[in-house]
Amino acid sequence: MPTLNYSQLAPILIVLGGALLGVLVEAFLGKKQRGPVQIVLALGTLALSFVWLLRIRNDVSATAAMGSVATDGFGIFLQGAVLVLAFLALLLIADNDHFAPAASALPGSEEEAQALLSGTRTTEVFPLTLFAVAGMMLFPIATDFITLFVALEVLSLPLYIMTGLSRRRRLLSQEAALKYFLLGAYSSAFFLFGIAFLYGYSGTLSLTDVGTANIFSVGSPAFLYIGMVFLTIGLLFKVGAVPFHSWTPDVYQGAPTPITGFMAACTKIAAFGALLRIFYGAFFLMQFQWKPFLTTISIITMVLGAIAAMSQRDIKRTLAYSSITHAGFLLAGVVALNKDGLAASMFYLVAYGFATVGAFGIVTLVRDSSGEVTDLSKWAGLAKKSPLVSVAMAIFLLSFGGVPLTSGFISKFSIFTAAYQSGNIAIVVVGVLSSAIALFFYLRVVLMLFFQEAPTDGVSVVIPSIMTRIAIGVCAVMTLILGVYPSLLLNLVNTMATLVH
Repeated sequence: MPTLNYSQLAPILIVLGGALLGVLVEAFLGKKQRGPVQIVLALGTLALSFVWLLRIRNDVSATAAMGSVATDGFGIFLQGAVLVLAFLALLLIADNDHFAPAASALPGSEEEAQALLSGTRTTEVFPLTLFAVAGMMLFPIATDFITLFVALEVLSLPLYIMTGLSRRRRLLSQEAALKYFLLGAYSSAFFLFGIAFLYGYSGTLSLTDVGTANIFSVGSPAFLYIGMVFLTIGLLFKVGAVPFHSWTPDVYQGAPTPITGFMAACTKIAAFGALLRIFYGAFFLMQFQWKPFLTTISIITMVLGAIAAMSQRDIKRTLAYSSITHAGFLLAGVVALNKDGLAASMFYLVAYGFATVGAFGIVTLVRDSSGEVTDLSKWAGLAKKSPLVSVAMAIFLLSFGGVPLTSGFISKFSIFTAAYQSGNIAIVVVGVLSSAIALFFYLRVVLMLFFQEAPTDGVSVVIPSIMTRIAIGVCAVMTLILGVYPSLLLNLVNTMATLVH
């Protein structure tokens, strides 16, 4: 009989249980009762899962499910980060004005018009979010390839659906969902094909055993190299690294903005968690084969993301290319291949997550008569209409740019220091230059907010709900606290930066 160790798996099982209860709520409660119940259920589920995670935080060397899951310090930290950021993103998602009342209806059809008139709400988004969170929690702690693949699909499929649920610009949203689904299917195929080749090389599905097999050269090296490349392609797609980034701007722009913030923050944590575990664990002994490849990808990603962002005129596309640039910075932590690189990546993922959820929360507030306004030219002079919202957005943008006294500065300093110590000078030089280029377009938006005249075309900042205010406020405060007192988190990540091999 398999030994599952339910205590170690409980945080994930709680989230899955909450998602299943959400499905039952959709089936048996009336339209008016669903919304409040789903919000309370989803937030309560994430809070309960986080509490249980704190309960097992000291058991940092255990394995569960017959060794296919490792609850080490690294895994527990990333699971906690996913839960916290997902909780904040759910506060934004709870403002159901962002979602189509009848997602299956054709845009502009009579069915959609009737759904709008009846006040129908798409509350299915809450269990879908919980299913995605469960996959995100499993992905960075999986230690065999089958569990990795299952986690990848569990986190991806709900995101494909939620991308197409935007209330406005329905065709753009559906197009984004289709692109995301098709490209995601291709990336999953690469991932699975890579697993097959690695199994053919080593005769095992365990990450640890694949690394051990390389010592004894048990199989054909061609299988090993092809498997490594294909598996890496599948993971690089999820983190949005060049040249596997083409889905990112379209999906970020087309998806409902709270979903964009959720996937931008939490998916990056899960994907980089898996990437770090694989390359720091299974592929550690093969570093001379993959380091040049990942170094090149990191450099190209940093440069292309920063340059492409400069020409964008849509705030969501700008943040999408910003996300690509940050993926390049985070790859520097993977290439560093030392404990400092692991700890710096963990800090970076959390700091970037808070700023990202907060920035997309701000985007939901800038509207005109037709809904959200994402055209940057219409954001000019926004500080005169809403100083607090503009200040919060400036904090997030300056953090993305790595300006001192924000969490972004500490993140970049830590990750470039780790890369320098490991001898990857090229990444550090290109990273600093890319940061300087990226700072240009962040400052451009800040100057636009505060020093340009506001257009007279009805653009305004809506008064946010209490949940949206909490989410944006917490993100802004954490962005500043982690910049002024980074030791609060740095000490924790240095302690938790341990991997079970």
